[in-house]
Amino acid sequence: VMARSSPLDKHTLVKHLRTTFGEVVAVTGDGTNDAPALHEADIGLAMGIAGTEVAKESADVIILDDNFSTIVTVAKWGRSVYINIQKFVQFQLTVNVVALLVNFSSACMTGSAPLTAVQLLWVNMIMDTLGALALATEPPTDDLMKRVPVGRKGEFINNVMWRNILGQALYQFVVIWFLQSVGKWVFFLRGPNADIVLNTLIFNSFVFCQVFNEVNSREMEEIDVFKGIWDNHVFVAVLGCTVVFQIIIVEYLGTFANTTPLSLVQWIFCLSVGYVGMPIATYLKQIPV
Repeated sequence: VMARSSPLDKHTLVKHLRTTFGEVVAVTGDGTNDAPALHEADIGLAMGIAGTEVAKESADVIILDDNFSTIVTVAKWGRSVYINIQKFVQFQLTVNVVALLVNFSSACMTGSAPLTAVQLLWVNMIMDTLGALALATEPPTDDLMKRVPVGRKGEFINNVMWRNILGQALYQFVVIWFLQSVGKWVFFLRGPNADIVLNTLIFNSFVFCQVFNEVNSREMEEIDVFKGIWDNHVFVAVLGCTVVFQIIIVEYLGTFANTTPLSLVQWIFCLSVGYVGMPIATYLKQIPV
């Protein structure tokens, strides 16, 4: 406890906490004498009503209502933004790893890639634009404040994320490689349209794997990924639009996307392949890292 301390004392305390001990330091203040400590801290919070102009200029955040409970709200939203970005990166890296492995391995083995440029462009849209909208708009919850704070040297892509990424990527790669290898035999594909039907199956299965993995990405460690899903209207809308547009691309935009309409059995197979990713995600989350 420091009492009757000078501005230099406050500045020295904050400086040593940051440099010597490597802590992330937040300082609140309202007077001119707090300015050096506010400026030195990682996050300086000044009072908007009682605070002096010098304190406000030195701070990073101004608490407009001078209510300390607002700091808790700021911390909650900060953690929410950080975790939402992690969720999006986990989802994005999974899509990238699988798409790269599938096209590269197929090009090396057969001389052709199963996913065309237009199909990859649509997958990229799911991954970047729609995925960002869905996962970055998750509202903060009270459980966020129970998490251990991330330190200054904390890894952004942590072991939990790598576990989920590699587990899902391995499953999706095995499924697509299985379809490439014996898909024609499993679905009795014969004739001149066999290749385009098989490639459409691969493309459709790949997309639905991402749709269900997007739901899995809502929680990186918790098993219940459906908790509060209906409260996030943007997520539900993005997921619905992705499915609707995928049906349109496969069934009606064959010339543009190099696809062909699939039978009911083939659609059920693609949905099932995507859905199996959810129990796999549940199992992965039980693996300690």
